[in-house]
Amino acid sequence: MTAVALIIDDEEIIRQACRRILEPEGISMLEAGDATTALKLLEQHEIDLVLTDLRLPDLSGIEVLRRVKEFDPYVEVIIVTGHGSVNTAVEAMKLGAYDYIEKPFRPDELRALVMKALERRRLRKENLSLKKHLSTQYIKNLVGGSRAMAKVYKLISIVAPTSSTVLITGESGTGKELVARAIHFNSPRKDAPFVVVDCGLIPDDLLEAELFGYKKGAFTGALEHRQGLIEDAQGGTLFLDEIGNLPSGLQAKLLRLLQEKEYRPLGARESKRADIRVVAATNRDLKEMVRKGKFREDLFYRLNIFPIHLPPLRERKEDIPLLANHFLRKYSSELGKPIKSITAEAMKRLVEYHWPGNVRELENTIQRAVLLAEGDVIEPASLSLQAEEDSIRVPGNIEELKELKKRLRQKAVESAERLFVLSALERNSWNITRAAEDVGMQRPNFHALMKKYNIKRPEKENKDA
Repeated sequence: MTAVALIIDDEEIIRQACRRILEPEGISMLEAGDATTALKLLEQHEIDLVLTDLRLPDLSGIEVLRRVKEFDPYVEVIIVTGHGSVNTAVEAMKLGAYDYIEKPFRPDELRALVMKALERRRLRKENLSLKKHLSTQYIKNLVGGSRAMAKVYKLISIVAPTSSTVLITGESGTGKELVARAIHFNSPRKDAPFVVVDCGLIPDDLLEAELFGYKKGAFTGALEHRQGLIEDAQGGTLFLDEIGNLPSGLQAKLLRLLQEKEYRPLGARESKRADIRVVAATNRDLKEMVRKGKFREDLFYRLNIFPIHLPPLRERKEDIPLLANHFLRKYSSELGKPIKSITAEAMKRLVEYHWPGNVRELENTIQRAVLLAEGDVIEPASLSLQAEEDSIRVPGNIEELKELKKRLRQKAVESAERLFVLSALERNSWNITRAAEDVGMQRPNFHALMKKYNIKRPEKENKDA
């Protein structure tokens, strides 16, 4: 299908130049000399890309961008600007514009930029098509047009109709349970139960009884027969969340369940057949846990038949405006507050924030902002965003510190390193040698970090290690 581009510029010579450059590429062109005309064309045609001047007779290019994104967040927008307005154009990108181009532009420069934008538009349309083939009940909150999310939608569509075991990985708050539900409700088991087991919430000594069930008298307090969660999930899907927290004793029993499709309730003499599909999720590195002997290698390979990784929100920031507006519509309706939009400055703050809690944190932030908003728009004052350096989880070893440093600004990196050193020293009674070994560093390198941040032992700890 031919792509359609809308050019908005009050200078006819610019519109003509764009037409001469882009029409030979097979792009169908629409023109408007002002924003009012352009917005009418947007309603009348299916437009893939908008190329708008930053300065228009009636509205600014920023306002055009906002209205285009409200009408269809998947339309790509390129801002055309003069040299003196580059800063404004950069801000427009933070609000969802694909990119900007300065006047006077070279034909090959414009051509390349437009073709890249249309490729992203094609990818996003493909995502929408994939999602339409999936049940809307549990796919609708998986919002995003990024390449990373396109891969997730594709994997869900591939694995859902099968009986394969699935392992979903990703940081807390990325939406692992949503993916698990999407898989279940797009599978032949959709009319059977979807049973959630949080392996991190149920105490270890109760988890086995909860999963497998038990016979009367199986242990002290077992006064009657009780059906386990595996039996509750018969014919459906058993979702094992935070599988990395599964006790070692239960790992062998789960392996048998996956291999033999049977299990034995506590106190029972005979095994039961299990007609279930297992989907597991974790925010931990199971390969590293296997290496350290904390997770069974054979169980890992049984779970990891079909892996799906959910990227953190900081790695798909282009999805933040889409997600923010999605949650705005959701909570404006649920809370009965007619909030129309998020201001440019508020959206800028959302895009620039580091989101340690990922999509869950963004959703909570928008819900709170809707509650706090005094007018019909979300202002920066309604956003409760934690300072990056105040939300750092102290790394436990040098590898975690390296990973954390990849995604933090310099001020936060320094804060993380200092906390890392102090925490290691305090855990090891200020013995430098033991602290260095604890975090996997050479003593001289660890000591160099101490000198960098002028960290000294308290006076009462006077002996060198």
